[in-house]
Amino acid sequence: MLISLIVFLASFVQGATGFGLALVSMPLLVGILGIRAATPLVSLIGVAIETIMLVRYRHAFNLRAVSHLSLAAVAAIPLGVFILRRADAQLITKILGVIVLGYALFALFSPRLPQLKRRIWAYGFGFASGLLSGAYNTGGPPVIIYGSCRQWPPAEFKSNLQAFFLLNSLVVMVLHAVSGNFTPLVWRSFGLGAPAIILGLWAGISLDRWINPQIFRQIVLVVLLFLGGWLLWGA
Repeated sequence: MLISLIVFLASFVQGATGFGLALVSMPLLVGILGIRAATPLVSLIGVAIETIMLVRYRHAFNLRAVSHLSLAAVAAIPLGVFILRRADAQLITKILGVIVLGYALFALFSPRLPQLKRRIWAYGFGFASGLLSGAYNTGGPPVIIYGSCRQWPPAEFKSNLQAFFLLNSLVVMVLHAVSGNFTPLVWRSFGLGAPAIILGLWAGISLDRWINPQIFRQIVLVVLLFLGGWLLWGA
């Protein structure tokens, strides 16, 4: 029941905003399943959700905008998966808390961002996102910041994120499969959460037009503050 509820909540946030799946689900699933089961599970959930979201927003997709980001991310993902397998579970859980907490604070204060025009920035943000995707499935913050700096229009922002996340999730999923991380616990949890994926996405996409995006975003970020703090100090 808890896994289904978490997956529903994360799917709802992803459907309504275009991101937030891993940021919402990872801190909560880590508390139930542990970091080494939660990470491959969220990669499976991500592939399902991001495929549906990309089909919905495919008309606004800009391949050129994400191509360099994706190249750098794919190169960094294996390193992130390696870190997940070799590092101490308690340590990487606390690092995840720092990432979630840091992103929430950054987004809440909304500092003025520069316009990044040079291609080298895409490689840098993409590499950081790939590293976080491989280790924690939380590759969102770097690419969200990059897209904000590039001032992507709202529809393109959602579409580009889904395409980028989908490629990341596919690569992460393959690497976890090769590494033997898809245990019976992971598959059983995915089966339990599958109906919640459909319900959460449907609710998020359906209510998207009725939800005030700024208020909803602030609520999600405050929740992330608590989740990041819990992982850092209490988990």
